[in-house]
Amino acid sequence: MGLDRAVLFRLATSTRWESTVRALPGGERLTWSAASRYVAGRGRTEALTATGRLLAAGRGVSVDVFGEQVTDVGTAEAVVAEYRSLAAALPPPPADAWLSVDLSHLALDVDPAGTAGRLAAVAAALPPGRRVQVGAEDARRTDTVLACVLDVAGRGLAERLGATVQANLLRSPGDADALADAGVHVRLVKGAYVERAGVHRYGEPTDVAYLRLGARLAARGACWSLATHDGRLREALLLLAGGVVTVEQLLGVRPEVLDELAGRGVPTRVYVPYGPDWFRYWMRRLAESRGA
Repeated sequence: MGLDRAVLFRLATSTRWESTVRALPGGERLTWSAASRYVAGRGRTEALTATGRLLAAGRGVSVDVFGEQVTDVGTAEAVVAEYRSLAAALPPPPADAWLSVDLSHLALDVDPAGTAGRLAAVAAALPPGRRVQVGAEDARRTDTVLACVLDVAGRGLAERLGATVQANLLRSPGDADALADAGVHVRLVKGAYVERAGVHRYGEPTDVAYLRLGARLAARGACWSLATHDGRLREALLLLAGGVVTVEQLLGVRPEVLDELAGRGVPTRVYVPYGPDWFRYWMRRLAESRGA
């Protein structure tokens, strides 16, 4: 991993850096201009407009309200209310519209038990056939995130849940098995966080781990999707899975690939994030572009 990429990832979690850049003359306007390629909007109305366009083009969507590292339970409850309102505002089935959430946005760090209840409330607000995908966060939260997802799945909500597994983590084969055993949809990603231990090296070792995990999920008939913009990994796993697995991509990243996949009958899903807390997400996209 290049030094510039690692530095950008660290800056992506720096409140001081964000405040400084956005306070510069023209900083807010210029950074938003760059970020808007990857962000559906600052508010729900803009996000629903973008969602409608994608659904009309035959894509599935997974809509996320930006936010992470919340330490106030009252704020987390307000986030749940936003998600429940969003669930009600999405086009009705058969439109293929899911939700996404990071559990630290629901106060995971200070109230894990309460976070499980909040995730269950969001999942229960969805109609049958839809899911809320739980995003990946840094490795120190992986145990707690997994426990929370499995808790909610055990409440009879497994068919409304998805969870993200990061191929670069050494522990991920066991996590993928646990989620699949519970009936939770698995979204397979390479892993976007800079970790000090417990990971495969960036590059070929992580790519091999990704292929092995995808093959593992396909062999056991799990409910899963492959989330990558790496064409080599995508095509290898599509061949292995017979083209029946959904391919997930980020809004604004190589959209032409979606058209090509659709022409081959491969189902696709686009991650559609929105909200005022867009700056850190944009910084992560910048970091991933450095040798991604």
